[in-house]
Amino acid sequence: MSVEVNLAIIEEKITEASAKVNRDRNDINIIAVTKYVTVERVEEAIQAGITHFGENRDQGFNDKWEQIGAKVTWHFIGTLQTRKVKNIINKVDYIHSLDRLSLAEEIQKRATKPIKCFIQVNTSGEGSKHGMSPDEVLPFIEKIKDFSNVSIVGLMTMAPQTDDVSIIRLCFNKLKELQQQVQALSLAYAPCLDLSMGMSNDYEIAIEEGATYLRIGSSLVGNEQ
Repeated sequence: MSVEVNLAIIEEKITEASAKVNRDRNDINIIAVTKYVTVERVEEAIQAGITHFGENRDQGFNDKWEQIGAKVTWHFIGTLQTRKVKNIINKVDYIHSLDRLSLAEEIQKRATKPIKCFIQVNTSGEGSKHGMSPDEVLPFIEKIKDFSNVSIVGLMTMAPQTDDVSIIRLCFNKLKELQQQVQALSLAYAPCLDLSMGMSNDYEIAIEEGATYLRIGSSLVGNEQ
């Protein structure tokens, strides 16, 4: 189906999920995850009114950046190797996968302006997932207090692939609780106002638990590979 049709379906579900927990729909942003689609499909998404786009590989990001540039807001949502920071920095608007001090150091070194970063947190405890454990987050934030080019705008997580809603909800709820702990510190460099959580299969639960950025790929733009 067209991106426009898919977006209409998703918008209806977002509106319903928001109303269920008395949230303002305008507080929730859709990131179109475009790693498996062409530039043409991205252009179609732009025409449909989408302004946030996410890529998870530096090469895929740069391929699209070369043709689309800064007319949209770019999010790097995949695992980011330290040596590849130089390939995307100062082009992306957000990095969703800050998960270690060495990565923060590289961002600090190469950025020419503050980069909006989400700390990736492994709230499920799965060994297959990247991210800090929840108890590592506050000490990490303390370590980067003098990093002028790293702004912690929020936290990010991925729930397990499961049909058990309670497990998914618990992962998202853990992130929300951690966000509140960070916000209580009232740090200018780590306002932590946002939560990046929820994908095609679980974004409605994520909304109910406080997500402000949804990373939606297959149900929005499809898969052309």
